[in-house]
Amino acid sequence: MVKQGHHVLAYSRSDYSDVAKELGVSYFSDIDDLCEEHPEVVLLCTSILSTEKVLRSIPFQRLKRNTLFVDVLSVKEAPRKLFLQILPQEFDILCTHPMFGPESGKNGWNDLSFVYDKVRVGNEESRAYRCNCFLDIFSSEGCRMVEMSCYDHDRHAAGSQFITHTVGRVLEKMNLSSTPVNTQGYNTVLDLVSNTSGDSFDLYYGLFLYNANAMEQLDRLFLAFEAVNKLLFGRLHDVLRKQLFENKQGNINAQEDPMMKPYQNSTALLTLPDSRELH
Repeated sequence: MVKQGHHVLAYSRSDYSDVAKELGVSYFSDIDDLCEEHPEVVLLCTSILSTEKVLRSIPFQRLKRNTLFVDVLSVKEAPRKLFLQILPQEFDILCTHPMFGPESGKNGWNDLSFVYDKVRVGNEESRAYRCNCFLDIFSSEGCRMVEMSCYDHDRHAAGSQFITHTVGRVLEKMNLSSTPVNTQGYNTVLDLVSNTSGDSFDLYYGLFLYNANAMEQLDRLFLAFEAVNKLLFGRLHDVLRKQLFENKQGNINAQEDPMMKPYQNSTALLTLPDSRELH
């Protein structure tokens, strides 16, 4: 933003004054002092879980009456409802989600998606122009601009972003590591684990808690795993059943047959004696 000629002000509970100075950003240690500067746009960059608390801490009375508020959260319905509920009626609202982060956007933003929803923008030409100027920050860097309702965003994101994070965190629990014979597919898996594990658990929990579609996707994931599991063991049951009936001895040694090892503790598939051995 600074490189594009915008005057950027920043506030945080932590002291980022040195970082701000390096970036050419004006840093404020007090939110009241920042608001007294009457910024045209307030860009809320918070965690999903802390959004409401931060929003309620802003002294709106110190801002211009038609200030534009923007969020960049990974869920959209939740901040939309908070903005409409808490912000003064005169304020404009733009909900956005840059569909990339420090890792995926480190080499530039070209062709990376930027989703936005003009929730509430005043009729004045100047307010529409201001909103479009903010969006131009990203379109001018090559982002693929996608206008979409907050509702539709969350529906799509649950089936893409949330599932990606879920699968990545599940695989992380397996403690996967690189091998001398990695395939390209396996390298992709390791990259997925690396990308998702780099994000905080609070982000992942926020994707779950504040997206009404997340639970449905979890259920679908569990059902899909069960379906694949049934396919595998259903095929295995067929093989074992065939062996049981075709074995001339009528007896399969579970200790020696690797196909039987998973079933050594199963009463339904224990070795069966030939009827001749019962006499």
